[in-house]
Amino acid sequence: MAAPFHHPFQESQFNLFVWYPKYLDCQRFFLERAQYSVPVQTVAAFINIQLPFQKGETPASPASGSTASSSPANEYDHVHVSGSSHSSSRAAGKAPARHPSPPTTSLIPFIRRLVATGFDNPGTMHGFFGDEWREGVGEMHEMERRNFLFAAKSDTWLKVKAHYDMPDGQVVPFLRPLARVMEKEIQSAERDWSNWLAMQDWMLGPRSLTDDSDGPRVKMEED
Repeated sequence: MAAPFHHPFQESQFNLFVWYPKYLDCQRFFLERAQYSVPVQTVAAFINIQLPFQKGETPASPASGSTASSSPANEYDHVHVSGSSHSSSRAAGKAPARHPSPPTTSLIPFIRRLVATGFDNPGTMHGFFGDEWREGVGEMHEMERRNFLFAAKSDTWLKVKAHYDMPDGQVVPFLRPLARVMEKEIQSAERDWSNWLAMQDWMLGPRSLTDDSDGPRVKMEED
């Protein structure tokens, strides 16, 4: 039987509003600094994934005076939600100030490729996403590791590889078994896999079976 479901973010009392500025730190570090560094370009070439500047999504060279390490939260501290500031601006004959929008490039494809190729070690994660990587993309990293475990359990090597291929010739050149795995990570993956098997069997809500004497049990996959 399936154990009670817990969203991955809930396991560590995850706070989205604390996380988001850290994620923006990682995003800006990657876009404004990391992708232009030789080590990151070397890894990206080896695992066959294009960086944003190579696809024309960002400038071909870093902007002078880039301050990617500054906290993006500071940029938005002075933004007012109430309408009073806008009305006062109009009364003074001034247009409301325009503030920079957060970057739109997702970091997930890069995390996925690093995980699938075994390059998701702390040093590489730091090189790609900066000092705040654990706070900014750490949860995503853990979930992508879990997804990789689930993919390997779900299908053959060939289909898993095809799943991790990307368009425009960005096929994954190789897959490596998950590295630096701890017992806690395996237990967490087993619990979530059990929840997925329960989902497949519609063992949800009132259909979730419980054992009052032994507590929640783990639904095991049939041989």
